[in-house]
Amino acid sequence: QVALVESGGGLVQPGGSLRLSCAASGSILSINAMGWYRQAPGKQRELVGTITSEGNTNYADSVEARFTISRDNAKNTGYLQMNSLKPEDTAVYYCNARGLVRFWETFGSWGQGTQVTVSS
Repeated sequence: QVALVESGGGLVQPGGSLRLSCAASGSILSINAMGWYRQAPGKQRELVGTITSEGNTNYADSVEARFTISRDNAKNTGYLQMNSLKPEDTAVYYCNARGLVRFWETFGSWGQGTQVTVSS
């Protein structure tokens, strides 16, 4: 019922920045939490960070102090600002959201991912 679409990925040089967006559409009463994940070739999917409905964030050690997660509740959109990018950040980035469709019905959705490539 709820669809998520990531955008903003692309090719960037080491040290550069990218801003990813995660737009949620559908019948949504609220998004309780949103998370960003990434999966590099040959590696398991890992958590990048999360943000709660109150705006509290948590980050993986590998991105702490470089990445910032935010959200615009009115637009049902989450963001991942990535600064000081490193080649090791190269991966497909996915967003996840969970919340309420109705007061008695929850949802949990994944986006299809957006490619981020950090290379010289």
